[in-house]
Amino acid sequence: MKLLNTKATLPLVLSGMMALTAACGGSNAPASGGQASKGDQKPAAETAKPATPAASSPVKVVWWHSMSGELGKAVDKLVSDFNASQKNVVVEAVFQGTYDESLSKMKASMDAKNGPALIQVYEIGSRFMIDSKAITPVQNFIDKEKYDVSSLEDNILNYYRVDGKLYSMPFNTSNPILYYNKNMFKAAGLDPEKPPTTYEELAAAAKKLTKDGQSGGSFAIYGWFMEQFFANQGAELLNNGNGRTSLATESLLASDAGVKTLTWWKQLVDDKSLVNLGRKTDDTKKAFAAGQVAMTLDSTASLRGIVSSVEGKFDVGTGFLPKPADAKDGGVIVGGASLYVLNNRSEAEQQGAWEFIKFLADSKQQAYWHVNTGYFPITKKAYDEQLVKDNMTKYPQFKTAVDQLHSTKANLATQGAVMGVFPEARQLTETAIEEALNNKKQPKEALEGAANEISNKIGQYNKTVGK
Repeated sequence: MKLLNTKATLPLVLSGMMALTAACGGSNAPASGGQASKGDQKPAAETAKPATPAASSPVKVVWWHSMSGELGKAVDKLVSDFNASQKNVVVEAVFQGTYDESLSKMKASMDAKNGPALIQVYEIGSRFMIDSKAITPVQNFIDKEKYDVSSLEDNILNYYRVDGKLYSMPFNTSNPILYYNKNMFKAAGLDPEKPPTTYEELAAAAKKLTKDGQSGGSFAIYGWFMEQFFANQGAELLNNGNGRTSLATESLLASDAGVKTLTWWKQLVDDKSLVNLGRKTDDTKKAFAAGQVAMTLDSTASLRGIVSSVEGKFDVGTGFLPKPADAKDGGVIVGGASLYVLNNRSEAEQQGAWEFIKFLADSKQQAYWHVNTGYFPITKKAYDEQLVKDNMTKYPQFKTAVDQLHSTKANLATQGAVMGVFPEARQLTETAIEEALNNKKQPKEALEGAANEISNKIGQYNKTVGK
């Protein structure tokens, strides 16, 4: 495969990517790889040799992130703690809006070289970031100092590792779980300690829970959920091993796993056991908190907010993401974002960014991040921190999320799909779900239409980056 010049390629890749992400807009849920390039010579991103900053001259590392509100406050605390912990590096955290907005700004900064040394990018931007040739893989730093990654969560690294290499370091990580109203379960004669685990069990429970103006549940029309339903069945979303054994060229959205899932979802809505509230997860959260729906799907990162919003009104139960009774081994895919080191900054800045990345991965920082945001710790030892133990006692629902992560079977399905047009693919998936739920198309027809469009977009993207 022909290697492309970084400066020549980046504008093409970014312009194509930004056109797609602009069409999608920001993510409607909490933020929610590919094959490494091969050729006769290594890209500039892989030849960088970071140098250790001199203690007498602190290096400034600019970090662009997309964490706002309480998440932003947690980021600021971590940065402050890092800066106070040593004198060689000073990190400046700069909020850049949504993930899409941040990537657009990165594009504009590349030629002027006034961009960050470190950037937070959502998980579905992984293929694009590798193709951009704008990064120094964190594997370079790992190999140079023999940094031990065995302390990190395997199923989280599994997503970001491509051909045995980590291009970025996981930072904020989540997966979807089932939230349910224990009080409504008890009133309907259901065991409040046994949430449904299969499509069939959920349908039966939703039917019993639908009464007196209350609905059995509501799932936001969110492409991330469909991706998760695929993985939970051990089914791949893209051809060529989910785009990991070789570059993806075709969407498998209309395969049996997709048709089975959307048919089940549509039947629940048709039976009025599930109410369709559209694409916004905020709307399903509000309906759940108000006691209008008994079950919903949402990110683990929403757990504290959901539990707090219903405090004193009813007890919140949590369960694994449901799957068909005859599903193959699978599990959940991690959502969220990771941290990339940009290669157009000085070697000292890149090394400074790596020092900060290591600080963030430490168990103490991960414990703080987990407790104050709801995102998973990426470090196993964080669960031994007293802060995390106390939080687990206060919010025992977190154990469901942790158990679900740890019980996930590592395979190409749960490793997650990678493609350069992922943001638009999610939008097309959501459109297909809407068409089926609103009786405009049958599930298979809707998914086939979306799959064809996604496949075409993948082809266009692959041509743009010269693959």
